[in-house]
Amino acid sequence: MILRPTCKPFSASNSIPVCRERTTTAHCSSQVSSPLPSCSTSLTGHQSVPQLNCRSVCDRNYMSTQALGTLSSSLPLVLVLCSLVYASSLDSIAPQNDSNTDLHALRCLKLHLTTSARLLASWKNDSLQFCSWSGVTCSKRHASRVTALDLESLDLDGQIPPCIGNLTFLTKIHIPNNQLTGQIPPELGQLNRLWYLNLSTNNLTGRIPSTLSSCVHLQAIDLGSNSLDGVIPPSLSQCSDMQQLSLGHNKLSGGIPEGLGMLRNLAVLRLATNSLTGSIPRSLGSSSSLHSVVLTNNSLTGPIPPLLANSSSLQLLALSNNHLSGEIPPALFNSTSLQKLLLGTNSFAGSIPALLNIDSPLQYLILQSNNLSGTIPSFIGNFSSLRWLLLGDNNFEGNIPMSIDEIQNLEILDITYNFLTGSVPASLYNMSALSYLGMATNNLVGELPHNIGYTLPSIQTLIMQGNWFQGQIPTSVANTTNLQVINLRNNAFYGSIPSFGTLPSLVDLNLGKNQLEAGDWSFLSSLTNCTQLVNLRLDANILQGVLPSAVAGLSKSIEVLLLRSNKISGTIPHEIEHLTGLKLLYMERNLLAGNLPESIGNLPNLFVLSLSQNKFSGQIPLSVGNLSQLSELYLQENSLSGPIPGALGDCKKLHILNLSCNSFNGSIPKELFTLSDLSEGLDLSHNQLSGEIPMEIGELINLGPLNISYNQLSGQIPSTLGQCVQLESLHMEGNRLHGRIPQSFVNLRGITVMDLSQNNLTGEIPEFLKLFKSMKLLNLSFNNLEGSVPADGIFQNGSNVFIQGNKKLCASTPLLQLPLCNAETSKQRHTSNILKIVGFTALFLVLVSCFGVIIWKKRKKVTQAAHPSFEKLQKFTYADLLKAANGFSLDNLVGSGKYGSVYKGRIESEVHEVAIKVFKLDQLGATKSFLDECEALRNTRHRNLVRVITVCSTSDPTGNEFKALVLEYKVNGDLESWLYPTFHEHHLRRPLSLYSRLAIAVDIAAALDYLHNNCMPPMVHCDLKPSNVLLNDVMGACVGDFGLAKFLRNYSYSSIGGSTSLVGPRGSVGYIAPEYGFGSKISTEGDVYSFGVIVLEMLTGKRPTDEIFKDGLSLYKFVKKSFPEKIGEILDPRIAPYYGDQDEEAGGTLGQENHHQMAGIMSCIIELVKIGLLCAAEIPKDRPAMQDVYIEVIAIKEAFSALQG
Repeated sequence: MILRPTCKPFSASNSIPVCRERTTTAHCSSQVSSPLPSCSTSLTGHQSVPQLNCRSVCDRNYMSTQALGTLSSSLPLVLVLCSLVYASSLDSIAPQNDSNTDLHALRCLKLHLTTSARLLASWKNDSLQFCSWSGVTCSKRHASRVTALDLESLDLDGQIPPCIGNLTFLTKIHIPNNQLTGQIPPELGQLNRLWYLNLSTNNLTGRIPSTLSSCVHLQAIDLGSNSLDGVIPPSLSQCSDMQQLSLGHNKLSGGIPEGLGMLRNLAVLRLATNSLTGSIPRSLGSSSSLHSVVLTNNSLTGPIPPLLANSSSLQLLALSNNHLSGEIPPALFNSTSLQKLLLGTNSFAGSIPALLNIDSPLQYLILQSNNLSGTIPSFIGNFSSLRWLLLGDNNFEGNIPMSIDEIQNLEILDITYNFLTGSVPASLYNMSALSYLGMATNNLVGELPHNIGYTLPSIQTLIMQGNWFQGQIPTSVANTTNLQVINLRNNAFYGSIPSFGTLPSLVDLNLGKNQLEAGDWSFLSSLTNCTQLVNLRLDANILQGVLPSAVAGLSKSIEVLLLRSNKISGTIPHEIEHLTGLKLLYMERNLLAGNLPESIGNLPNLFVLSLSQNKFSGQIPLSVGNLSQLSELYLQENSLSGPIPGALGDCKKLHILNLSCNSFNGSIPKELFTLSDLSEGLDLSHNQLSGEIPMEIGELINLGPLNISYNQLSGQIPSTLGQCVQLESLHMEGNRLHGRIPQSFVNLRGITVMDLSQNNLTGEIPEFLKLFKSMKLLNLSFNNLEGSVPADGIFQNGSNVFIQGNKKLCASTPLLQLPLCNAETSKQRHTSNILKIVGFTALFLVLVSCFGVIIWKKRKKVTQAAHPSFEKLQKFTYADLLKAANGFSLDNLVGSGKYGSVYKGRIESEVHEVAIKVFKLDQLGATKSFLDECEALRNTRHRNLVRVITVCSTSDPTGNEFKALVLEYKVNGDLESWLYPTFHEHHLRRPLSLYSRLAIAVDIAAALDYLHNNCMPPMVHCDLKPSNVLLNDVMGACVGDFGLAKFLRNYSYSSIGGSTSLVGPRGSVGYIAPEYGFGSKISTEGDVYSFGVIVLEMLTGKRPTDEIFKDGLSLYKFVKKSFPEKIGEILDPRIAPYYGDQDEEAGGTLGQENHHQMAGIMSCIIELVKIGLLCAAEIPKDRPAMQDVYIEVIAIKEAFSALQG
């Protein structure tokens, strides 16, 4: 009979193990005694919040001998005695093998393992004293029988051989942190005495052998940090003594076996960073010893099981970076044992559970990147032991609770990316233990306290970007000597930038998008003391003045320098060459002038160089060719001249090159076409380049966009261009090219835009162009093309093809507004059909002509009666408009779009200010947009449409074409600026009341009803969005910007042949009807959809392109799931206090209304939401007609007005 003593199972100490960063060996301590590892704070454009992962807090998937030593020393004496009795009982039934078995097994093991450091030198083949070999431990009771292998961190290479299974007395295998490869041998299952197995941090592959379940006495398995795949063997649940199972950082898949949760002695379960799916086992938590569960970085779904949440022994629960959902169980917040709760980056919803246990031991609460909502509860201050509190990237709203300052030991506070409002509690700035404070991207207001540099002595990272903070940056910030990251971007700070030269650890300084000034630029000189500085972002301020040479004294480790949009003048100091670590240099949109310094070619690590939109002159220095790492070069919109240097061909890593809008001359250097990595764009347009296009252009086989338009290029289009099969857009318009369109273009199947207009091309339009399914725009206008236009493919959509100005073209259908092809142009047709066709055509033309004359006369009467002629409008010269808009200065600029910029101005003949829309004629489609808008405005007149004052089409003093519209100016700007005000606007304007939003909806509906039902011919706006809804002095809404408007085709007898727009409706993302994306014809239903989106946007305060709308969620679905019961929860919080129009005596807040009034107001809101949902329906036929919508919104407005008294 075999005696099996009843020994107490292994149990860890009550404190949670915290792992330090791995070096050559793994060391775990049994208590939190050292600072947590520093967190990564770098990301594109802004700093990240701390990413607490399994390596940051306690997720080590391997064990150390030190930890085992601690474990062994804590075992009571009776456990040691039990172990001896137990081993004796096992020895009594073991096979009577002699020591030769173990000797042969060790020699076999050495044969399969190698080490470069001769660390196994003691393992000599001729030695029989293997018990003295390094890493080998033998039994004291049974001589020459191996009981343990301890080969940690010996740089061992090779595979574990099956012969290891012959060491039948083994109880411990500890071989972590080596270079072992191959699979884990199934023969390990023969080691029935084995209780400890650690093969972590190697390169093992294959599956975990199910034979390990035969080692029924296993208490600890650590196979973490390998490349093991397959599923976790369910049979491991047969190891009933299992206390620690660590399989993290592998490639395991499938679910977590349910049986693992039923291991009665399980204390530690670490499965992080795999590809595990399914739910967390419901049985997990049944072990009374369970204290650590780490399942981070998987794809687990479902809720947290109740048994796990209610575990009374749990100290660490790490579930971050999964797809878990549901609400957070309240038991987790009221646990008397839980110290670390990591639930970040999941899909948990609801609010933070109420805290009942005010003595919570919780130290780390990580909830960032979920869907949590509500307010941050005031009881958060009762978590007095908290060190980390991460709540960022959720939907929290309201104020920051005052009680947060009661957490005296708080080191990290992250509340970024929420909807928090109000000012920051002053006491928060007095939390002396804070090292990380992240409040970015909220709606917080106020100023930084002047003594912040003294009250936050431990602060290392300060991230406050994207709020409404104002005032001056306190000079005391320079006293926080531990500061590494300062990010105050996108606020309203003003005044001079203080000196930060006393911050020796400063790595990242981001002050962009404020109203800061440089003063005497002394701050820049002080930064030369910050020797660790890597990122300096000062863009979009008002620094002004001349850039001093002190910029060259910045740290040689600086990699990012952003100075764009600052009105900086002068030249680039040649000393800039000293910044040898520089990778990104952005200085565009300034007033810099002079030559580009030759020294700029001495920046060996430069990756992006952006100097566009300045006043640089002279030639590009040849030294630019030395920038071997350069990927992006932007020099457009300057006054550079001379030839394009062939040295640019030495920048072999260039992905994008933009030299447009300069005065370069000469030929295109062939060296440019050796840039095989050029893929994101080559733009040489709007220069004075001449000569033929080199045949070598075909070597740009990876190029996407190519633009060489508006130069003086001549010769034929190289046939080799057809080798550039990745071309997405091709612009060659405005040159002197001749000859035929190359047959080789048949290979350009992925092209979306091809513009060859305004050249001297001849021959026929190639038939293969109709086969290009991805083609969205084809412009062949104003050439000398001839013959029949293809009838299929893109040529079926007349709005996507430009072929006017080719007098010898004809068409087989009247769709393209060309003469129909006659017998001479259709030579392939049979002679016997010619007379029939000619006769039929003649008869058809006679009938059409007669019908057209009748219709024209009728329409002429209607048009003359209904619409004013532009001929009656005032006439203004370019000089008049230039004077009116103060030289088209930036101070007069009120808006800018793709095709034009709008300036505020005053014309002597007008009482009020006017809006002057100047078209960017160098932009493809701008001329057409001008003509379309003219035609639209000529045919419309309504109180809710923007009124045109006059049109100007002339030339500027340099001879360049100039086109502009003069419109009535709306003093209250556009709807978008009211829904999403800037900081300056935020303080000048109160939020739009509900009444105002209702009135705006009525005005927009009135405008659309007119366009769809009372305008002749009916018109579709095609680009309805808040920025195109303008507000006058009494907040009346007018719809503007008719650049994409279209007349309905069934009114094709109009003077424009049915449509003024030849380019298909594009609209704006978020507002364009979904059917347009599938090629559907334009219709009034498209405008109805846009109106519905605007209504929902006005009520929720959320753009349809908001970042929260992802993974299938849209504004429509967001509102739909709350309609109607929970509609109050998603309303724009800014209208809650302004349900009434407070400018009127009838106005008042909702709190002042009685119950019936509140119910009535909510009923109005629900009805308006209902209209928005109906209009924004995905299927066009499900949307109501605009005339019905107009009637409905008027009724809602009247009902609301009645409630207001």
